[in-house]
Amino acid sequence: MEESVRGLWTEARELINPLGADSDSGGIERLESPPSPLQFLRDFVSPNKPVIISSAATRHWPAISRSLWFDDSYLRRALSGRSVSVHLTPDGRADALVSSPSKDGLCFASAFVQSMDFAEALRLIETTGEDSSPVVAYAQQQDDCLRGEYAAVAGDVDAHIPWATEAIGFLPEAVNLWIGNARSHTSYHKDHYENLYAVITGEKHFLLLPPTEVHRLYVRDYPAARYIASSKENGGELKLKLELEEPETMVPWCSVDPYPASDEALSEQISSFPLYFNGPKPFQCTVRAGEILYLPSMWFHHVTQSPDDNGRTIAVNYWYDMQFDLKYAYYNFLQSINLKCLSAVASTQGHDRHSAKQDCKSSEP
Repeated sequence: MEESVRGLWTEARELINPLGADSDSGGIERLESPPSPLQFLRDFVSPNKPVIISSAATRHWPAISRSLWFDDSYLRRALSGRSVSVHLTPDGRADALVSSPSKDGLCFASAFVQSMDFAEALRLIETTGEDSSPVVAYAQQQDDCLRGEYAAVAGDVDAHIPWATEAIGFLPEAVNLWIGNARSHTSYHKDHYENLYAVITGEKHFLLLPPTEVHRLYVRDYPAARYIASSKENGGELKLKLELEEPETMVPWCSVDPYPASDEALSEQISSFPLYFNGPKPFQCTVRAGEILYLPSMWFHHVTQSPDDNGRTIAVNYWYDMQFDLKYAYYNFLQSINLKCLSAVASTQGHDRHSAKQDCKSSEP
């Protein structure tokens, strides 16, 4: 079984990137101009293959061509009096694994979400970019927020991606806006959408793994928790406290942290998750201002960002419903395979018997 699954990893990667993952593009193809609908469907959507499209695809957007979203005064004026959702965490890790507040082990932590005036949100994103800040602010809400909270500036970008819409066959279900600083990042996860991710300012850095490599991320169930707000007694700066949800709710999530905070944490990660750290490198790419990443459905992705001169990264993503076809059935079957042989490898890297059993359980349906 181990040999067969590793063979699947190799074959899938050869189909995704015949040049090899160590090419200058990080293994992700780049197009200098937008594809035709037929090319996009044939070469990328159908084979479930990511691609980056150059800024030629977005240079007509007023947000970019007129530099509207680079201009704080324009954004404050256009969104004056509007409330937006801001996600607050102690360290920029929302929807991520952290130490449980009341028991041993890890939990899945969701951000504290606060509605505030856009001008205040912009100020908070800027000030919480400093390492000394006890919270990190990220303006985002994955509910079609560009056409909701940010409707006043929605006309500054295309309402949909024309060649993608024609290829996929319908309009996007949601269009979301993301405004964050350098401290915001997103842990490994997957989405059941065809994702067109356009960076407006700054840069986004992606680590990508195809669905065929699901076992390398050690998906396990973790108790859900949520940050709540608490302030100093003297009415000082906002503090956040983590609380487990009651009744207990379990969330399946990727266990791997590709960028541990210390050498000790890295050693623990390598010991606990050898299939990731000792396996083939993730595909890597940087999406620069004006570029669009096509992120196929069910691909695992980890995201960090580099801000612009204003200390922010702004992006828009278009979520198109995926086709729940045979590829989806094959993926679910693969995920259901109990890789006892591969788990045994982990046990030789310092896992105790209980952890090895957890590795086996993590691949069960």
